[in-house]
Parts: sequence; structure tokens; C-alpha cells
Amino acid sequence: MTGPPEAALVERAQDGDTAAFEALVRLHQGAVYRIALRTLLDEADAADAAQDAFLTAWRNLPELREPAAFPAWLHRIAARRALNVLRARRPERPGDEEAAVLPDPGAGPAQHSVAGGLREALLAALAGLPPPQRACWVLRELEGLGYREIAEITGSTPTAVRGRIHRARTRLVEALEPWR
Repeated sequence: MTGPPEAALVERAQDGDTAAFEALVRLHQGAVYRIALRTLLDEADAADAAQDAFLTAWRNLPELREPAAFPAWLHRIAARRALNVLRARRPERPGDEEAAVLPDPGAGPAQHSVAGGLREALLAALAGLPPPQRACWVLRELEGLGYREIAEITGSTPTAVRGRIHRARTRLVEALEPWR
């Protein structure tokens, strides 16, 4: 990163410097959107959740005690916002999930066709998971967070997170059995 270190940007933003906060948004907008998209499986909802996460971060930034903790703190806000949107949904809907989980391989048409079908099957299987299982699986498998951090984000215990991830993996393996 060129320019001031991230911790310095956080400190300036805590003092009300909107340009510093805008720089932080530019640094983290991809990751925040990705967390929301992979959890919600809907581009419009993910964009709204990401925007809400940044608004929440701006409002609560003065409460952040350790500027170096900003990325993890912001990612927790994004994950919580996405979980809140999932919980608020009446009927569960898969939405527009294109390319939210698996990248297209750089191979020929046959591989693109297989990868597209697998991607659709995985997205359908993810959409079929209960929201707490889906959120825990996404945060662990796609975002690489630890059990304790996921527990903090979801408001549960590391043991509950392990159980949710195990059940999610089991259901995903069963749903994707035809692709083995």
C-alpha cells in the first residue's frame, strides 16, 4: 500500500477524517462485499449489506481501541450484517449467485460446462443450508476464519461453530454426491 499505513488511516478516520475512511473503504470493499455475497448468495443483498457494514463501521469507529484490529473488526461487522439479512428473510431464496463461490477454470468448453454445472449444484446446496450453517461454512471455508472468530461473529460458541460446519459439510457432500 502506498500512502499512510492502515493504522494511521484508522486513527485519522477516528478523528473524523472522511478522506481517510474513504481510503479504508477502498482497501476493504472487495473483502467486505465477498463476505456478504458468499453468505447471502444475492448480489443486491450483498451490496446493501456491505454498504450497511461500512456505515456501521463509520458510526462505531471511535469505539475501536486498537487501530491494527480494523480489518478483523470490519469483517466481523460485515459477517454479522449478512447474518442479520439472512435471518430477516422470510422464505429462503437463492438469488443471483453467479460466480459467488467457484471460479471458472481456464479450460475449454467442456470444462466450462462441467464447472458451471458444479457451481450451480454447489450454490443450490449452499442455499439449502440453514442460515447459521451456511454462514459458518462460508466464514471458515471461503474466508479462512478460525472457530473462535466465527463464534464471536455469530454470537455462539466455538463448539457450536464446529458442529454447524460439520453438519454443513455433511449436507454439501451429500448434495454434491452426483459430481464425484
